[in-house]
Amino acid sequence: MSGSGGGGGNPLAVLASHFVLLSLVAIGGANVVIPDIHRFVVEGQGWMSGPEFAQLYAIAQAAPGPNVIVVTLIGWQVAGFAGALVATAAMTGPTCLLTYGVSCVWGRFRDKPWRKVVQAGLVPLTVGLVLATSYILTRASDHNLAGYALTAATASVLVMTRLNPLWMLAAGAVLGLLGVV
Repeated sequence: MSGSGGGGGNPLAVLASHFVLLSLVAIGGANVVIPDIHRFVVEGQGWMSGPEFAQLYAIAQAAPGPNVIVVTLIGWQVAGFAGALVATAAMTGPTCLLTYGVSCVWGRFRDKPWRKVVQAGLVPLTVGLVLATSYILTRASDHNLAGYALTAATASVLVMTRLNPLWMLAAGAVLGLLGVV
């Protein structure tokens, strides 16, 4: 599906302009804007299907390194090597510059009460965005009741226990091999 879809214009320019804006609101990392990236590339531009998006996300999470690699993979899917470069630069460049600028002045306000309020307010915002990402990815990758049940069980086990997540991954793999999910 590379390069096809409902959006007009140059795919590189479209990718760059959207990811530049997303980079500035990605408080907590690229994972918190996954719902909007999904909406943009799947529903808005038609560059890939929901399952293809979920597969790229899974590859990005399995690969070593930062989670922003999902943006690189999406760029590659849309416009090859140039798309990967443009998407990655657009997603990381502005946020790096903003972070550098904020960090230069943030220390000056360490004793100010408003700084603590801002930091405390960012926590639920980030958690909510991560939960939205989970919802979008669950809908894109689970296609039957068993898949939804496995996702819910995995989330519950990971939140309520200290069990290594690899055990849940192994259980999912076994259930997949058996054709349950």
